Amino acid sequence: MLTRDLLRQIRRIEIKTRRIVDENLAGKYHSAFKGQGMEFSEVRAYQAGDDIRSIDWNVTARMGEPFIKKFVEERELTVMLLVDMSGSTEYGSSQRSKRDVAAELTALFAFSAIRNQDKVGCLIFTDHVELYIAPKKGKNHVLRLIREILAFKPKGLKTDLGAALRYFSKIMKRRAVVFLISDFMDDDYLRPMQNIQSKHDLIALPLYDPREHEPPLGGLFALEDGETGQEIMVDFSSKRVREAYALGALGKKAELEHSLRKSKVDYIPIACGQPYEQDLVKFFKTRELRR
Repeated sequence: MLTRDLLRQIRRIEIKTRRIVDENLAGKYHSAFKGQGMEFSEVRAYQAGDDIRSIDWNVTARMGEPFIKKFVEERELTVMLLVDMSGSTEYGSSQRSKRDVAAELTALFAFSAIRNQDKVGCLIFTDHVELYIAPKKGKNHVLRLIREILAFKPKGLKTDLGAALRYFSKIMKRRAVVFLISDFMDDDYLRPMQNIQSKHDLIALPLYDPREHEPPLGGLFALEDGETGQEIMVDFSSKRVREAYALGALGKKAELEHSLRKSKVDYIPIACGQPYEQDLVKFFKTRELRR
């Protein structure tokens, strides 16, 4: 049974994300992603300027004059949302955790998909795949995805991106647009990510909290690893400690971006607690120009 608080959360996310889609993303989403391929439309007489590679030689032989095949883009897409719900996504130095932002992004891409008459599905993972929802159309289906994300109680704490990507590769044979929403607190995922990118259109959304890159200016803080539960005390009053912390964070960020570029995966870094709408608009515009 849905609690009153959960219903309020679902409604709040629905209102916010539908507004973003209506005002900023609807048309750009439509233009940014290609269909699954080309489907046959008709045969018509050859006209000056037509590509001779489109000539249908069988029809041409029967009719005694050149005819060409016409194709149209197959517009319907399958959109899959791969959402990390490991222990580290519970972190948030502002009012919203990474998990809260992941729920918003899930809703935003799902509403964009159904606005374009596309199918959308979801795969929730930690150190194993915990829930798979097959792609479907319709508002009720999108609301179910949001509900599952908000109410989900993961069994695992750690992250295994490779396992999630390998599972997805087995179940999804049709080419799809794949949004991978995670904080990427993992190491061994490069090969399965490259495999997905070779068969699908993969877009990564690395989630991070600004506090992870900018240590506090001073004081003694207890830092807990959300995936192992290990806790250490760190004295940020030391300039050397702060610099080492910041360098470590920047190194991880650079390593992740290198892996994504090496795999030819588009990515949109998402800072929790900060507006992300314009970053998405810019990304969709870039994708549209590339087409």
